Amino acid sequence: MMTRTSPEPQSPADATRVAVSTVIFTLRRLPGSDAHQVVLPLVRRTRDPHEGQWALPGGWLDIAESLDAAASRTLAETTGLAPSYLEQLYAFGAVERSPTRVVSIVYWALLRADEITDSTVENVRWFDAADLPQLAFDHNEIVDYALWRLRNKVGYSRIAHGLLAEEFTLAELREVYEAILGRQLDPANFRRQVENSGTLIPTDRFRTGSHRPARLYRYNQDVELADRGPLDSRH
Repeated sequence: MMTRTSPEPQSPADATRVAVSTVIFTLRRLPGSDAHQVVLPLVRRTRDPHEGQWALPGGWLDIAESLDAAASRTLAETTGLAPSYLEQLYAFGAVERSPTRVVSIVYWALLRADEITDSTVENVRWFDAADLPQLAFDHNEIVDYALWRLRNKVGYSRIAHGLLAEEFTLAELREVYEAILGRQLDPANFRRQVENSGTLIPTDRFRTGSHRPARLYRYNQDVELADRGPLDSRH
């Protein structure tokens, strides 16, 4: 009788590894302008493959770690950032994306201006999301997909809230939409649409400055920030 033997176990070099990466979006005002642009932090790789190229922040998944925990940990380790909104985006696992077989679980995060720390982290730089250099691996494709998701979600959810303070003017909200969509919006039409959406609650406070006072709004907390995704207690 023939006996069937078990196949030889794969060596670690042949095994598929799981990594976690995150696309972090925030807004930055263009110099000398009232307009904003969507920016994201990238990390310069210090070893092969792709040594010297920019890449998304991330790292390996520990065996006893959840995906959400890994995303938060690798962000803190590589950028020092802790976004309040973090959502799983997609899994990227093409065979040719890395010299060894790597499946990346990609998250995307939204960061308010007041959540950006002043500390400078080595090998980290902010880039215009719409004008990136050639990144390591397939990270250009990943950023393009994350931007596409952001632009789609802004039309049917209150995802813009992830880039705003708790209270904001309609002009500030419109600037977020314009930065995400990459085009100017008619102020009167925008005001009418958002006021009829049922997602905003006017407050009795106003923003004062060089222009006439502008009423502050807040989002209706009964409306989800997005259709899915882990949210912290502030949302």
